[in-house]
Order: sequence, then structure tokens, then C-alpha cells
Amino acid sequence: MVDVLGSISPGFENLAQTFSKGFEGREGEMGAACSVWLDGKEVVNIYSGYADPRSKKSWGESTGSVIFSCTKGIMAILAAHFVQKGDLDYERPVAYYWPEFGQSGKNNITVSDVLSHKAGLPAFRNPVSKQEILCWNSFISRVEKESPLWPRGLGYYYHALTYGWLVGEILHRVSGGEIRELLDCIVTLRLGVKACIGLPESKKYDLAHITCSQEYIDFWKKEKEADSDEAPNWYYRSMTLGGAFPATLVTDNDGFNDYEILRAGIPGAGCVTSASDLAKIFSATVVETDGVRLLDDPVLDKALIPTSVGCPIYPTTGPYPSYGMGFQVDSPARNFLSVQSFGHDGAGGQVVFADRKRRMSFSYITNYMGCVNDQRASSLIKEIKLLDNK
Repeated sequence: MVDVLGSISPGFENLAQTFSKGFEGREGEMGAACSVWLDGKEVVNIYSGYADPRSKKSWGESTGSVIFSCTKGIMAILAAHFVQKGDLDYERPVAYYWPEFGQSGKNNITVSDVLSHKAGLPAFRNPVSKQEILCWNSFISRVEKESPLWPRGLGYYYHALTYGWLVGEILHRVSGGEIRELLDCIVTLRLGVKACIGLPESKKYDLAHITCSQEYIDFWKKEKEADSDEAPNWYYRSMTLGGAFPATLVTDNDGFNDYEILRAGIPGAGCVTSASDLAKIFSATVVETDGVRLLDDPVLDKALIPTSVGCPIYPTTGPYPSYGMGFQVDSPARNFLSVQSFGHDGAGGQVVFADRKRRMSFSYITNYMGCVNDQRASSLIKEIKLLDNK
């Protein structure tokens, strides 16, 4: 078993053993960290393994890593902030704030539709290039011209990457700020944490290098083989945008291991932060943390209503997730602690959530992209449930 470093408060000691088991068979290939906050205080901050398996650089307390779609949870917090201020209304058409969006049959799509994956824009009919995703305005222009893949009201489908640009431009139109600025102003500077969507040169991170399990690589190889012009695999296309990203999201020096991508700021999947800082952010959504409460209960009541549930419009095998206003809520596909929990998971094994009843938050991040049924974070969440029942 690997050595588990960090700190654990009394009552949570069993998490260390469960955390260590997640390394079995992968001891030389991965690093990971887990953080738990309770009543605004950190009670678990553990880590182990390698931040960079190539050089055997150890994972440290401040190691940051790409959190993939946990980024959507961060974006949902920013959106809820503006709803709380009265500057944004979930039920208004997007075109009210962003007129150019109303082109090509999108004039009735609401902010709620975007946040709950009902906008009909999970991918594009024609491939997007890497250069387009590196230029915000170029990508937004592409979004404005695109028509939805299905009529409004017909259903939902997970917007794996496009979600970030859609929500990001809405927030830009409401506030005038760029996402990296809004994240700093609303969240990171107030809480004293490091979290970036668009890694600036001025902020130096102890940054993890991401690797993929063979099972993960094989899974996406099959998805690619299932895609064709005659029968598009929209799952595959939503992850790659037709060519801008590798289907695995990373290779040794491409995708989210590419500093050019990290600096560009991919707001659906590209946030870089540590486990401790990520959990602290979510702690502040449910309880005052270092004097800061990011979201109040009335806005959470609105944001956490399950809006997209069940089988998506392009059918997949269950169990299915459940989405509110950008947040995942507890579901058979992503069990948190209770129906009072909300957060998001991310590709390769990342998970973050807060629980309103328990006044608790949890995060697990790793640089080893596990298989689709990865249980590393889930086993830790189950252990916390057992502690709760004692």
C-alpha cells in the first residue's frame, strides 16, 4: 500500500485506508488527493503518489490538476451568483442577454436550457479545429451560427465541452468580465484559494501531468470506431468537437496536458486547482467558510431542482445522471451523500460536491484517467456515509 500523507481529523481515519486502496495496481502511475470540509473547517486533506509519473515527482499538498467536468460545477456557482444578485434569470431566453445567440432557431432557448444540457448544442455538425478553441471570439461566433441538433423541449444531452463556452458567454454578457476574472473576483480572492480557468503565466502551479489507463484508452477507441458521417456518435463528437481534442481529452503532450490549452481557458473542463481548494469552494456554497458564504439558500433551492433526468435524447445505457442548473444532483449514476448533495464529477475519476444538510463538502482529484466505472471516489463517499451512520 502507498503511504498516505496529509492530515485527518479524529473520526475520519478510515478514509486513509480506502484512499490508499485506490492506488492498488497503479502505484507507479498515479497521484491523487482528497479533501473533506465540515462546518467550514477542513477535516481531511490527504494525498499520495506521483504528480508526474514520468519524473517520479511526488504529489504534494498544493499540487493542482485539471478537474475536467468538475469545472462545470464551478461555472454553475458563478451563474448562481448572478441569479442571486438579480442580474441573471434562469428562465429568460439566452438571446435577452446575448442577442447574437438567437440566430439559427435558438431564440427561445433559455438560460435554464443551457445549464441543464437542453440547448441542443453538445457538438457541431462540422469539425472544430484546435485554433478555434484557442480563440474565444472565434468559438463564440461558431456557436452563434449553429442550429440546435433537436427542437427545444424535446430532451437533454450532456454538453461535455460546449457547456463552458455557452455559460461563459452568458456570464460575460451579464457582467462584462472574462471567466478567469469572474472566478477570481467572486470566488478565489474572497476565499484565499487557487483555482484557474485559463492558467496565467503569473500563477505558478505545482501542476500534475495526466496519464490514461489502458482501459480508458480502449473505451474511447471503440467510441471513435462507432462514429461515421452516416451515423454520428454524438458522445464521441461532444468530447472531441470533431478534432479539437483527443477523445481521451489528453495524450502525453496534447489536450489538457498542453499548456496552450490550459492557458486558453476551457470553461467546460479546464479548471486547474487542488483538492483542498476545490472542496473549500464548495464548502462555501453551503456554510460560511473563512467568513464567506458564496450562495444563499433561496438560490440553491432554485438551482438544485432536478431538471434533466432519465434517458438522454441520444439513448445510452443507464443508470442516468440528474442535472439542475449546471449542478449534478444525487442520482443512481452519481451517488453523493444524500438528496441534499450537489456538485459534479469529471472525466477520469474526479468528483466534488457539497451537502446542505451535513454542512459538508468533498473532493477527489487524480491525474490517472480511470475507466468509466471508476470507484476510487465512490468508495470514499461510501466510507463517509458509513461514518455518518455510526
